[in-house]
Amino acid sequence: MTTIFSDIGGDASSNAPEIDYTVLGRDIMERVETLAMHTEQEGMMTRTYLTAAHRGAATQIAVWMREAGMTVRSDASGNVIGRYEGTDPSSAIVMTGSHFDTVRNGGKYDGPLGILLPIGCVAGWNRQGQRFPFPIEVVAFCEEEGVRFKSPLLGSRAIAGTFETRALDNVDDDGVTMREAMLAEGLDPAQLPCAAMSKGSVAAYLEVHIEQGPVLLEENRALGVVTAISGSSRFTLALEGVAGHAGTVPMTSRHDAAMAGAEIALYIEQRCNASPGLVGTVGQFDVPDGAGNVIPGRAVMSIDIRAGEDALRSDAVDDIQAEIAQICTRRGIHANLNKTYEAASVGCADWLQQRLTDSMQRNGCTPRSLPSGAGHDGMIIATIAPIAMLFVRCGNGGISHNPGETMSAEDAAMASRVFVDFVENFSVPTTQ
Repeated sequence: MTTIFSDIGGDASSNAPEIDYTVLGRDIMERVETLAMHTEQEGMMTRTYLTAAHRGAATQIAVWMREAGMTVRSDASGNVIGRYEGTDPSSAIVMTGSHFDTVRNGGKYDGPLGILLPIGCVAGWNRQGQRFPFPIEVVAFCEEEGVRFKSPLLGSRAIAGTFETRALDNVDDDGVTMREAMLAEGLDPAQLPCAAMSKGSVAAYLEVHIEQGPVLLEENRALGVVTAISGSSRFTLALEGVAGHAGTVPMTSRHDAAMAGAEIALYIEQRCNASPGLVGTVGQFDVPDGAGNVIPGRAVMSIDIRAGEDALRSDAVDDIQAEIAQICTRRGIHANLNKTYEAASVGCADWLQQRLTDSMQRNGCTPRSLPSGAGHDGMIIATIAPIAMLFVRCGNGGISHNPGETMSAEDAAMASRVFVDFVENFSVPTTQ
């Protein structure tokens, strides 16, 4: 790795090495590539909870944290936490971080950016001998995506004290329970309550994250300030019709489960198109035991509805449920709708949004506010502390959860400038 600092002349107070942000931006990108080598599947980015690739990434992150001047610990969920001590160790901490697990065949920057960027900035302060009144903790959250055990946001739930122990019985595709996987990695599920942090112990949480969308890219902006993390309602819908011969059953006599599902999916698209800020996705659609010459008697699909405003999302869910009932009655289909996940929208603290806006302006970056349509660990940490998020522009059309996910070293450098400015000017207002 190249050094991210350059020495300047002057007296003892000004002789400290300044951060070279151009080099830091390149260094972050290099470390992203290094971390991406820890993958379960050669040729693609897959790193799920408690696998060998996951363990390797955790070990590498801990090395970088120590090199940056932090003490490092892990908790019973597998979070890796680097602490940069302040002048008052009893002070509430400023927390930052993101996750290091991935979706299957995902991107390199979703999560790791928010870990590697603050590590680089802490290294700069450590080289300068600079300390703050408050400690800084960089958290590499162990599991946000929920791919392996179908339970997301585990690491942040452990820290917030909301880890649901029933998730320990969830099984992966090989029939291994989460509890078994944790014990095999030397993690003790009985110690999960010890990972929890109390309200008041965290002064603020700031997460740096790629936007995972095209808004900043299309507006030619490097950074954005997040206003809220969208709430989400997720369902699985099982449709039961009547299988039949594709050549002998008249169209008017069919009870085609797949066509009912297709009509429902199109309605979801139409309903969500009609309301700005609302999005709906059918990400999975399966016809179990289907054949090319058989009318589908069964179909299973996922439904994901999100919005920054809970009322907007709730109204859409109500309309979609009513439409499912209407379509299935008309087609003679039995529907079983099962809610699998529900999360309210989470607003970012106004005063932290303002601090980020001020930091952007001081660094020549025009502020832009926007919501996050994706979920993040911050929405869980918000139960114990005020939160903020800094979005960084994606390249390649804003694509994410995809091998084509990308960003630039220049934007990493600008985000580092803003992050450093935010921390160096941080204080908690007397009234929030």
